[in-house]
Amino acid sequence: MAVTAIVGANWGDEGKGKMTDVLAAQSSYVVRYQGGSNAGHTIINDFGKFALHMLPSGVFNPNVMNIIGPGVALDIDVLSEELEALSSRGVPLPQLMISDRAQIVLPIHKLFDQLEEKRLGKNSFGSTRRGIAPFYADKYMKLGIQASDLLETNRLRERIARLLEAKNVLLEHFYGQSPIEAEEWMPQLHKQAEFLAPYIGDTTALLQKAYMNGQNILLEGQLGALRDPDHGVYPFTTSSSTLAGFASVGAGLPPYAISEVIAVTKAYSSCVGAGPFVSELDGAEAEALRQRGGDAGEYGVTTGRPRRVGWFDAVATRYGCRLQGATSVVLTNLDVLGYLDEIPVCIGYEMEDGITDQFPITSRLASAKPVFKQLPGWKCDLSGIKHYDELPAEARQYVEFIESEIGVVIATVSVGPRRDQVITR
Repeated sequence: MAVTAIVGANWGDEGKGKMTDVLAAQSSYVVRYQGGSNAGHTIINDFGKFALHMLPSGVFNPNVMNIIGPGVALDIDVLSEELEALSSRGVPLPQLMISDRAQIVLPIHKLFDQLEEKRLGKNSFGSTRRGIAPFYADKYMKLGIQASDLLETNRLRERIARLLEAKNVLLEHFYGQSPIEAEEWMPQLHKQAEFLAPYIGDTTALLQKAYMNGQNILLEGQLGALRDPDHGVYPFTTSSSTLAGFASVGAGLPPYAISEVIAVTKAYSSCVGAGPFVSELDGAEAEALRQRGGDAGEYGVTTGRPRRVGWFDAVATRYGCRLQGATSVVLTNLDVLGYLDEIPVCIGYEMEDGITDQFPITSRLASAKPVFKQLPGWKCDLSGIKHYDELPAEARQYVEFIESEIGVVIATVSVGPRRDQVITR
């Protein structure tokens, strides 16, 4: 296994958390390497059903060291709430280390996110309002606060004051809000520092040593390829790279360390948030799929918003797998489609200048229309099947057709939300 990245091939919400939870049993380390609390991973195991937004998905395995890497937007309040929630439900305290270089999501980031989405109104980007875009803007403007800064009071006060200089001008003169003084934040930040102190460490050195010793490391991505700010449906993207290529950066490992990239995709399409979505369904057809999707329907783990749903998009998924450099694919939620007589698969986009099987830039996606191929349904429950050859012929035909379209082997098929509902081909 060595170093494996688990990433999304689509818009996010593909089922990465479940697969990380499954593969964590074979791992020594599970690493969150980018993103923040703006997306969640749903996990169902012997302890119950959990939605994780900040913690790595290896926290249910006591033998795993869970790492929050330097590429993560660290929301301390969410982290604290999740640890308390695990404890209250009988989950043993997980092994956890947070990079001393990870940067902190501050109250000002959430405030700016909310104010900007409100200002944009109908032109908003569908933000979760968790402060992610303002956080990454400050990070790359060199205004961010690292976890290690929380442990040095004088440096922290100086960094906060510098951050607020420009922010207060915008608050007063652009958003019509009251300015903020650095001292207002210090008591809360001291409290957060006390909570974080036992977890902060040099995770880069730890992972480098683990890699050189041949230990298994699992790198857990957030969201999916189509939400990447460089290659996705910009500007309807997140603010950090969602690609496996960034995993080594966000974790602190050399790029050649990653030997396997597992891309996760659903047997249909879904997404939360704004932006083009070519195979999208609406009305009763969408609601029928949404209600059956996942363990409790297709609703965002973080926002609770109904997910937009559509038929499997081979054009988008092929593109996502190529961006991720997928060495294999996990196809999740195959069981959800068991109610259909026929199952459409989007195999091309009809554009103004003809039909294409290539994923275009965002401006051209708006006018794209899906080209479908109809495949026979299997009209039965797959959730109890344990072996691939026990699947109905129509279900195997569906899996193999998708495999041929995306050009990457589908090594694993999921037929339900639990750990034991995973079929290895």
